[in-house]
Amino acid sequence: MSDTSLVEGWPAGSSAVVFRVNAGMVERVAEAGDLGVEREWASVSKMAVSLAFGVEVDWGLHRFDEQLGPRGATLAHLLSHSSGLGLEEVDPVSEVGTKRVYSNYAVDYAVQAIVGENDPANWLDGRVFQSFGMSTTRLEGRASSGVVGSTEDLLRLAVAWLRLDGLAKDTRDRLITPFLPQLSGVVPGFGRFTPCPWGLGPEVRGQKQHWMGDWSEASFGHFGQSGAMMLLDADEQIGIVATSTEPFGAWAHELWPRWTSAMRRLAIARD
Repeated sequence: MSDTSLVEGWPAGSSAVVFRVNAGMVERVAEAGDLGVEREWASVSKMAVSLAFGVEVDWGLHRFDEQLGPRGATLAHLLSHSSGLGLEEVDPVSEVGTKRVYSNYAVDYAVQAIVGENDPANWLDGRVFQSFGMSTTRLEGRASSGVVGSTEDLLRLAVAWLRLDGLAKDTRDRLITPFLPQLSGVVPGFGRFTPCPWGLGPEVRGQKQHWMGDWSEASFGHFGQSGAMMLLDADEQIGIVATSTEPFGAWAHELWPRWTSAMRRLAIARD
């Protein structure tokens, strides 16, 4: 059902979908806004990159324990923000596997390490966008934060995570299982957490009290500075996706914890 109250408190023009997967069928519980307009996903791009690496592993082209980064950092270290690399290339580095330092540079490094002289945009298009019918989506700029696409395509990506479209269950589960779960770290915009669980791309909620509201500890997803978000629960087979007309800011910091909690209750409700 279309319901503008779904995005109450969001910037005008934002769009969202609450859904669940039931026996392989996608049930749209509620939706609001123009789902076809193309917007920046910012760091939600990492959900596409992570899935693409899952495909690489399923195809036997790469391994999560493969050393791709500096000082012996593996692909898993790079994707889970535990490689020791800083947010950007010029930032200080730390020892591999000692702390959770959120790093766009690490994700870009991982992508460049496997695509070489090829275009990361073509790699993402072939591994993810074309495979899942994401016809409005493309990479413009860096892999860690440069995806642009519609909310409708963001939904397609979210469904692929839950329904296992084109990805083995063991691989998906590896991606959403906390890597080095004891590490402390900072969730940008929400502060430091001890521990700060993170999968191989997706953030995992754990016991953190922040934008994921009262979703289960195993819930996973990502948000971006564009105000976009994806939040999923593989056990309950529910999810929400949203894109915003304004960047992440005080409005989102205040709204999202209670909004995501309300959306979870909506998603699990049965008529």
